[in-house]
Formats: sequence, structure tokens, C-alpha cells
Amino acid sequence: MGKAGLVAFLGVLLSGVPSPRAADSSTLRVGTSGDYEPFSFDAGGTPGGFDVALAKAYAAERGLGVELVRFRWPDLLGDLAAGRFDVVMSGITVRPRRSVVGRFTVPVTESGAVALVRDEGRFRRVEQLDQRGVRIGVNAGGHLERVSRARFTSATLLFIPDNQAVLPALLDYGVDAVVSDSFEGPRWRERHEDLVQLGPFTRDRKAYLVRADRSELAADLDAWLLAREADGSLQKLRREHLGARRHPATAAPLAALVAALDERLALMPWVVAAKRRDVRPIADPLREKRVLEAAVAAVAAAAERAGREPLPEEAVRAFFTAQIEAAKQVQLTAGRVPEPDHETTAPDLEKELRPALVRIGERIAALLLALPTDLDRRLVSAAALDGLRSPHLSDESRRALAEAIVSVSRPPAPPQASDTASEPGPARADPPAPEARGSGPSAAGRSSSPGSEPPRPRSGGAPAATSP
Repeated sequence: MGKAGLVAFLGVLLSGVPSPRAADSSTLRVGTSGDYEPFSFDAGGTPGGFDVALAKAYAAERGLGVELVRFRWPDLLGDLAAGRFDVVMSGITVRPRRSVVGRFTVPVTESGAVALVRDEGRFRRVEQLDQRGVRIGVNAGGHLERVSRARFTSATLLFIPDNQAVLPALLDYGVDAVVSDSFEGPRWRERHEDLVQLGPFTRDRKAYLVRADRSELAADLDAWLLAREADGSLQKLRREHLGARRHPATAAPLAALVAALDERLALMPWVVAAKRRDVRPIADPLREKRVLEAAVAAVAAAAERAGREPLPEEAVRAFFTAQIEAAKQVQLTAGRVPEPDHETTAPDLEKELRPALVRIGERIAALLLALPTDLDRRLVSAAALDGLRSPHLSDESRRALAEAIVSVSRPPAPPQASDTASEPGPARADPPAPEARGSGPSAAGRSSSPGSEPPRPRSGGAPAATSP
């Protein structure tokens, strides 16, 4: 399948939601920090950065204005829940607490946490920073604060409210090291050649965080990002703003599906903690059956809305069964080895965790339809090994999920010829063939029709699966 066909298909793929334009506004309100280069920064009084450029490109194609709303990192989730903006586009790292509060889009890039030091002779490895007497500065309230708390338990951590003050703390010898990431850190080093980078020591995805009550906007952003990945314009923006190297195509259907599964599994330690607190069993056969049927119905409804050939029900059922079994396996493993949580106790199972799982499930259902046809098993296995990063996920569960993805991508078997197929009869024209789902392992979606940008999504559809 060519890129034009994929772009056209992606237009109708996520068609179960209304237009992203709010009923009372033609303006997209975008949360941005303005202090996180290269994603969001102040370029001489003009907002700039990768995410600012993407927000403007999306809004322009959708006929929306853009209002950039500044936020402070410690206030991010509270501001989102309070409705100060519709979506956060500011180098937002995917992590469980944010999944509970909002709805992530497909990922736009990946990064990793790094440490920057001035004394190369004293610190040559990240591990050498975690000792008493070492002072480490990090931006307060963001993902890197959580990473630092987990990684550096012996060092003294200084949480700096203004991200723009983190680097000066190191330059002025107020701290021995600072924590940044693999995009921001190299830019600091370009301006200060004496800095030394240690790491990366994490692997993180970055995506856009939409208000939980704006599912139509989140789905439309997914469709737009998938299409822009397919036509190459997203990769072009990455190179322009994030560096000239080739960046991973995180918004391609297979990578995005694996990321959604990984995001879901990342909530399972909280799920088992909530179940233990509420004295509930991990396994619940009746609920698992309801979840499975809802998930199968959601995929069938998504195919019908998009006017697509439905996926083989047996393969879809096997995929969600593998997802449920993997979730239980992670819960069992995580429940045996409870980890200290530096953010909060486990959220409420019914009011917070399961609604978050529903939001992730909606994205999974849509991405199944976007998979290329007849995926190569080695490609999927490599994607699962690389992308399913839960420390509690077993190799057996990872292989089962990979095999289930392969099965879903296989085209349905042609119908068997009936006994009367060879009997003579009047000639008649064959009905039009359904639109092809894809062309092979290298295809990024299911379509063969040309086109550019999709019609706006319509409302309707079955509920997505929640959690076992």
C-alpha cells in the first residue's frame, strides 16, 4: 500500500467521534511550559519548539485557532483537570499518573533521562552520583523529578521550580549534577562545552495529553498524527526541531499499538494495589468475560464506522485474551514485589483506574484496524521486545501478545468454494471487491485508495474494554 492510500484510510479509521471543535469555540487551547527546549520555549518573545509547531500545523488543517496557555510543571495535572486547556503539548512524558488524569495520544517521539556534570574526573558513571554528599538539581513537578527520586536515593535532591534555572544551578556550582533528557541536555552542552553527559538511563515516550472529557479531540489527534507519520511530514518536523538524525516512527500503527499496550500494563501495579486495598481478587472470570465481549464489539464497531472489512473475530478475541492474561500476570508479579511509589497511593479502581483503562482501550481498538496486513512475525517480535517495557511482564506474556498481533494482521481466509460452484448457469458480473486492508509487512495501515486528509469523525460506537 502506498502512502496516499494509507493517508486516505486513516481519515476514516477513527471515525467514532464528533468534530474536535468545541461547541462554543473555534480555538484549540494548548498547554505549554515555554521552558523546555526543543519542545516548547520562548524564542525572543515568540513561542517556538517542536510541539508548538505541531499544534499550529494541526489547528491549521482543522480550521482552528491556537491559544497557548502557560503552565508550571507542578500544576500541570491540576490545570488539565480544571479545564485550563484542552491538550498539553510540551514534551510530555507518558507515565501512569498522567494516564489516570487525561488521555494520551499516540507517541510523537522517544527520549531518555540524562545527567550533566562538570567534574568528569569525579563522575564517570550515573551510579557514582548516587552517594551521600552529592547534590543533584532537577526540575520540580515533572517526569524527571520522579525519575530522580527513584534513581538517586542516597544523594541530596534539589527540586527547582523553574526549569530555566536548572542549568544555571550547575554552572554556578550550586549542585554537582543536574538531570535533563536526551533532547534538552545536548542543547545545553552545545552552549557549554565543559559539560559532560552521563546516560541516558531511561527510555521514555512523549505524547500529547488530552483532557479526559475530550475523547473526540484525542481520537482526531491520533488520526492526524498517524496520517502525518505516513506522509513523512511528522518525520520532517522532527528533523527540523529535534535534530537531523533519523527518529523512530513512533506514530506508525504497530509502534503506536505496542506503546498503548505498554501504557496499559504500566497501570497494572496500581490496579493490583487497589484490588488489595479493596480486598478484591486479581482474577475475576465474570468481569473478564464482560471485558472481552466489550473489546470485541468495540473493534467491530470501529470497522463498521470506518466502512472497513471487519477483522477476523477469532483473532480479535485471541488478542484481547492475551491482553487480559498479560495484565493478570503483571498484577501477580507486581503484587509479590510491592515498590515504593513516590507520587501517590494507588488511585481509586472504579473512579480513576478503570476509566483510564477505557480510554487506552479505545485507542487500542482503533489501532488494531490500522495495522498493516500480514505482519512479519520477526518484525512484531522485535517491536514487542523493544516496546513492552514493564519490568513485571514475563517473556511468555510478551511472546503471546506479539503472536496475537500477528494473528490480527493476517487477512481473512478466502471463502471455500461450494459444491455448486462448478454447476453451469447464467453468467453474471462479480460484485465490487472490498477495499484492500494492506499490502504486506512494510505497509503502515490498511487502504489502497488515494486521498489526502480525512473527513471529520462521526459519533457512535461500542465501549472499549477496561480491566480484568
